[in-house]
Parts: sequence; C-alpha cells; structure tokens
Amino acid sequence: MNAYLEIIRPGNAVMAVIAVLLVMLISGNFTLSAFLACFVVFIITGGGNAINDYFDYKIDAINKPSRPIPSGRISLRRAGIYSLSLFIIGVILAFMIGILPGFIAILSSSLLILYAYNLKKMLIVGNLGVSFLTGLTFVFGGVVVGAITTSVYLGLFAFLMTMAREIVKDMEDVEGDKNEGATTLPIIYGMKSSSILAASFMIIASIASPVLYFIGIFNILYLVPLSAAIVVFLLSAVSVLRDQSTINTAKVSKRIKMGMGIAFLAFAVGSPFLAAIF
Repeated sequence: MNAYLEIIRPGNAVMAVIAVLLVMLISGNFTLSAFLACFVVFIITGGGNAINDYFDYKIDAINKPSRPIPSGRISLRRAGIYSLSLFIIGVILAFMIGILPGFIAILSSSLLILYAYNLKKMLIVGNLGVSFLTGLTFVFGGVVVGAITTSVYLGLFAFLMTMAREIVKDMEDVEGDKNEGATTLPIIYGMKSSSILAASFMIIASIASPVLYFIGIFNILYLVPLSAAIVVFLLSAVSVLRDQSTINTAKVSKRIKMGMGIAFLAFAVGSPFLAAIF
C-alpha cells in the first residue's frame, strides 16, 4: 500500500465515515451536504491518524516498526506537513457546509492534534478524548442532516465501546508506552484493573444498547444483529478478564472492532428509513 495512504489508515477513516452514513440512513436525509460531511470526516480522521504516527514514531519503532515513518517510507517532516494539510482541507470543507459543522471540525482537529501531542500520555484523559471524538462524529452527522437527538444516543453508545477498546489497546501497547514514559491505565494501575474497567464499559454498552429500540429510534429488526454484537462484546469482556497478555489483548481489540461493526449493521437494519422502503 502507498505510504501516504497507509499512514491515514483508510480502514479506520472509513469506519468514521460510516457513523455519518448511519445517521443519514436513519434520518433518510441524503443531501449533497451530507455526502460532503462524509468526505470531511474521512479527511480529518486521516489527518488524526497521520499526526498520531508523527508523534508516536518512537513508540511505533518498538510496537509497530512496519508503519510508514519507522520503516522509512515517509520522513517525519513530510508526515507532519501532510497531516496538517488534511486538517486544513477538512475544516474548509466543513465551513462550506455550515458554521456549526465548521466549528465542530476545528474542535475535532484541535483535539486530534492535542491527543497525539500529549493527551494520550495522560492517565484516562487520552482515552476519554478519543472516545469523545468517536461519539462526536455521529453528532457531526446529526447536525448536518438535522437529526441531533438520535445522533447523541448513537454517539453515547460509540463512546462506551471506544472507551473499552482504547483501554484494551493501551494494554496491548504497554511495553512501548513504558519506554516513552506514558501514564496509561495499565502502567499506573496494572493490567488486571484495566481489564476490569474495559470489561465494565463493554457490559454497560451491551445492557444499554437495546434501549434504542424501546425508545423508538429503531424497529425490532435492530435487535437481531444487535444480539450478535452483544455476544461478541460479552465474550470479549470475559476474555480480557481471564487473560491480559499482549497476544490476547490484541485479539480482544480486534473483536471489539468487529462487534462495533455488527452494531453499526444493526443501526442500519433497524433504521426507520429502510423499514419504510421494505
């Protein structure tokens, strides 16, 4: 894969875009502004991934040496310029949609830069920052398509699951983070305590997610794929509580991501717009 494409982690960026697409689908609002919002989210998320690699190149040299910067395929200077250019383009496009989307884009870009610079090294603050940004992506979509209340509910679910995954990822990267003097949960409070907290977020999200059906946001079809997602989350919670090794936390992180993908499918299947069509 081209290094400039790889450094923005297009898979993660597309996952962020899916948040906006889901809000579009639920609202049935498919305007030009909504599709432009998808492009904005992709660009800014990509910029966030690139700036994260820029500041993390020493850690990645230990944990993930094949990434573009530690492998030498992109210089540190070019990666920094590239990421800042993506942020600027994303913010300009967001202001073309509207004033509020523009300010949300500035907020998101600023938080992504601060996260990469030092927030991620601060106890729990970095985890909260990433989780907040994930939830904010749904709200951004809701602002653009006029479905703010629904997007807040979806954003809260995304916040809970992202918190779980962020903690598990910290457990996976604990050795490299120690070398960089980071103060993550696993380093300060240990792997067991971190696993309990991560599992708690998974369990809370699993218990709370059916509420979206009972308050009328989704139809009953939502519960079918959601059940599979809940099984994945609960199994992941049990797994990380039993085994906090680097190998297992890497597997659990991928399972949580898979569970979130299934949950997103549930959002789409249970949307009123699709129900009206079929």
